[in-house]
Amino acid sequence: MNAVLQSFQQRLSLLRGHGQALAAPALVMLVLAMLVLPLPPWLLDTFFTLNIAIALTVMMVAAYMRRALDFAVFPTVLLLTTLLRLSLNVASTRVVLMEGHTGPGAAGAVIEAFGTFLIGGNFAVGLIVFLILVVINFVVITKGAERIAEVGARFTLDAMPGKQMAIDADLNAGLIDQAEAKRRRAEVAEEADFFGNMDGASKFVRGDAIAGILILLINIIGGFAIGLLQHDLTLEQAAHSYITLSVGDALVAQVPGLLISVAAAMVVSRVGKEEDLGQQIVAQVFDSPKVLGVTAGVLTLLGLIPGMPNLVFLTFAVLIGSIAYWLARERAKPSPQELAAQQAAQAPAETEASWDDLQPVDLLGLELGYRLIALVDRTRRGDLLTRIKGVRKKFAQEVGFLPPPVHVRDNLELKPTSYRITLRGVVVGEGEVIPGQFLAINPGHLRTPLIGQATRDPAFGLPATWIAEHQRENAQMAGYTVVDAETVLATHLSHLMQVHAARLLSRTEVQELVEHVRKIAPKLIDEVIPSPVSIGVFQKVLQLLLEEGVHIRDIRTIVETLAEHAPQTTDPVELARRVRQALAPAIVQQIYGPVQELEVIAIEPGLERLLTQALSGQGGGALDPGIADMLTQSAAQVASRQEESGVPAVLLVPDAIRQAVARLLRRAAPRLQVLAHSEIPDTHTIRIGPIIGEPA
Repeated sequence: MNAVLQSFQQRLSLLRGHGQALAAPALVMLVLAMLVLPLPPWLLDTFFTLNIAIALTVMMVAAYMRRALDFAVFPTVLLLTTLLRLSLNVASTRVVLMEGHTGPGAAGAVIEAFGTFLIGGNFAVGLIVFLILVVINFVVITKGAERIAEVGARFTLDAMPGKQMAIDADLNAGLIDQAEAKRRRAEVAEEADFFGNMDGASKFVRGDAIAGILILLINIIGGFAIGLLQHDLTLEQAAHSYITLSVGDALVAQVPGLLISVAAAMVVSRVGKEEDLGQQIVAQVFDSPKVLGVTAGVLTLLGLIPGMPNLVFLTFAVLIGSIAYWLARERAKPSPQELAAQQAAQAPAETEASWDDLQPVDLLGLELGYRLIALVDRTRRGDLLTRIKGVRKKFAQEVGFLPPPVHVRDNLELKPTSYRITLRGVVVGEGEVIPGQFLAINPGHLRTPLIGQATRDPAFGLPATWIAEHQRENAQMAGYTVVDAETVLATHLSHLMQVHAARLLSRTEVQELVEHVRKIAPKLIDEVIPSPVSIGVFQKVLQLLLEEGVHIRDIRTIVETLAEHAPQTTDPVELARRVRQALAPAIVQQIYGPVQELEVIAIEPGLERLLTQALSGQGGGALDPGIADMLTQSAAQVASRQEESGVPAVLLVPDAIRQAVARLLRRAAPRLQVLAHSEIPDTHTIRIGPIIGEPA
């Protein structure tokens, strides 16, 4: 029995799939049939009713969608519904002109109802109502929707680079994976295609309104000619029959056309992605008790003026004032987080101390102000914890070891919207984010002003502005990189984890890394650790690599290099130098990418000899403070110019002084990479760029 049911369900699904695939061609064939074949009145009634039902359905879908791409097929729907209405106009015109002399019911009950009942049988009133509908549709709704679609298409295309940059930033920060990045890029492309199609499809609505006027005039003129010349009707009889039928036909087509025009306007004017249109109107129009209170006061004053409809004005004043009072009371109530903070502040202190009061220092901690607690509350759609998991996963994939968990807790001493990132109990970064708002980051060349709170991106120090949600799309169209509060915080955390990767590699992480490698290459690990390389030496070697931004993903090469050189020396500095030479191709690719020619910064030969004598320990001298200051300032300036030109800032020095020069320049130019001659792979060539110490 179950097999029979499953077979039936499979066939039903197959039929449903074929039916959906044939829906559009069937509609096109139906349109062609109505254009060519004469239809009886009862079939016209059926198709007119179907046309009104489709228009209502389209408008409801447009009202309840949350973002434009939820109704991405709308331009095609617009074309098909326009064709359906025009084909119905042709079919009804044929019936009106052929059978109109028999009376107002010649073209079916729907046209008769619109021509007699809705306008009281007065064709003059019908003409005026039709013209008003055309003005509303053509001049107001269609014209505005067409302009919005045109501007939206242009700005959507202009905003594509900024949106792509935001996706790349989230991907680099570990907030999303490759699959999610691919999906978002496809969504950006679909959005551009959608608004481009809407710019053209809006012309369908405009042409439909013009066609409605022309068809009405043709029906009236043609009906008069046929009635007077072919059927010998009087002028009054011809006017009563043909004008009533023509006006009824025009109204039957114009009402669905107006609904479709409204739907098109709602689609192109849609802003925001979290709520449908009704929720947005209620949340944004009726959200401020002050606005409603002022409105109620004005209505009260108008209601007290003699001669005005006092009852109506005062009734609405009381209703709106009651809503304003209720909203004000709800706003005055403290949030659950504020209540928890107040209760914690009022809680009595413990009278006796115990060892339980001694809490271990968190290796990596995140402290939040009480207004930011909502970011980690899943019941309030806070996904900061998920973002942090993504940051740790991305860090492990890029750097080569799993960082310690991030201990998130609240801190009542912080400002409500502030946060603090700690490493071993020491603050390494802090910032401020505004929940519910978005940070629009200026890449550095934009001059378009934004309405909001000016600030700086806490991770990289770029100029930025906190903006409301309804400004998000406008900022993206202007070229800003727009991210939410969770992304700002997670990006800052990811950046600091990269900067302090060496301090995050504690003895615990090293032990876990060793156990992980032992599962892959047990004999290799047993040959090196704990003898001749102890866990402490192994940790120091890895930390020396991480301090200079060298990733340790290729742990097999690192261990093999230690196995080769550890019998001669156990000095972590020397072992790290040997490991850097073994990792040279990976280091160069990490800095430059897959290129063969490397542009490097060099030191003037005379200054290089002086540095070699002072820093290598061979000459027995020390580096003059003035020369050191000149070197650090020049290196910082050259590195900044290289980065501004889009070239990696890499200084090439002799092997003997590489580590000393890197340590000397680390504070002045933290993004400057220092490579030794032996760390340039044989497969690559170098090109000398700027020279430090060269006379200007």
